[in-house]
Amino acid sequence: MLNTALAILHDEHRSLAAVIHGLRFLVRQAQQTGKTPDFKLLWAMLYYIEHFPAALHHPKEDAYLFARLRERTSAADAVIAELQQQHRDDGALTASLQRALGNCEAGTADGLRQFSDALERFAEATWKHMNLEESVLIPLAKQHLLGEDWIAIGEAFGENGDPRFGEAQDEEFRDLFSRIVNLAPPPIGLGPAQDG
Repeated sequence: MLNTALAILHDEHRSLAAVIHGLRFLVRQAQQTGKTPDFKLLWAMLYYIEHFPAALHHPKEDAYLFARLRERTSAADAVIAELQQQHRDDGALTASLQRALGNCEAGTADGLRQFSDALERFAEATWKHMNLEESVLIPLAKQHLLGEDWIAIGEAFGENGDPRFGEAQDEEFRDLFSRIVNLAPPPIGLGPAQDG
């Protein structure tokens, strides 16, 4: 069950990273070509990176991975505290992204650059967060958690997870991710190629 739990955690990180990379690509493309970005697509991507971690990923980490690790050892306390602070900081970062994208869509001077700057700050914080989880927290978890812990974590992150998080939520984010892939132009998605 250890491998299942970690595979799900890594898959969720990869999905989030893919959407962030896609956003960065589309913003760079708009900056280079001077064309108006597809705001419908950008808002969908922003919704995903704001709501997926806050509604699904982080609560499962807090309730299962972090809680189980705290029960087994104090060696992870500092890194868990830092990760939980980063979870709380996400709100300010995504609020900044929303404001910047709204200003960009409204046509404010330098709006695209402001959105790009906010996106880079968010991306940097996200990479730092995922790296801390994968390079520090996960090795501690592998060292200290028991088989029964990994079963509970795997079930919580998997298809038959804790009902507090809901299968409907899982489905909503899978559908949104698929929609983003289908709307985004190549090379990041399957949508129509942009002229140009």
